Amino acid sequence: MRVIGGKFRSRPLHSLRGMDLRPTADRLRETLFNVLGAGNAAAFEGKVWFDLCAGTGAVGIEALSRGANKVYFVESSASAATLIRRNLDSLKVQSGFEVLKEDAARALRQLEARNITADFVFLDPPYRLEKIYTQVVDLLSHSRLLAADAVVVVEHSKKFDPGEGVVPLLRYRKLEQGDAALSFYRTK
Repeated sequence: MRVIGGKFRSRPLHSLRGMDLRPTADRLRETLFNVLGAGNAAAFEGKVWFDLCAGTGAVGIEALSRGANKVYFVESSASAATLIRRNLDSLKVQSGFEVLKEDAARALRQLEARNITADFVFLDPPYRLEKIYTQVVDLLSHSRLLAADAVVVVEHSKKFDPGEGVVPLLRYRKLEQGDAALSFYRTK
């Protein structure tokens, strides 16, 4: 596993053996950033990201590598939260991030209480935890957490459909790659 683009391009990232971690594959991460960037190299400059159920932190680190101003890594597992810090340390990233060892819903409520808004939200829980998908999309749709043009991306098994969203946060695109799928949501 490695960083795909930006200032940390080709740098390796660590994972943990035997954990219930399923890092977003390099190829799928590349597709994600190509779609979100749509050929605009500055698309991520100065943006705020929430990397929910962050695991290794690969998606949030990719965002930092491509110029994100701040990434909030949310991970409920202590081992995975430590791994995220280890990956950031290995890249010598010392600012522009915060690691929250909380479940996604609790962390989102804390971020909302702090008046933090995101331009991009990436959600990637273990595929078997299907309830988290609807819980988080519902919470985001009824919160003040999303900037005006925010995009929410959900990685899920292609065998599971997280739904069309909750008004005003609705799915506008779905991509499948291998066994995984990405659903893209924004407010309408």
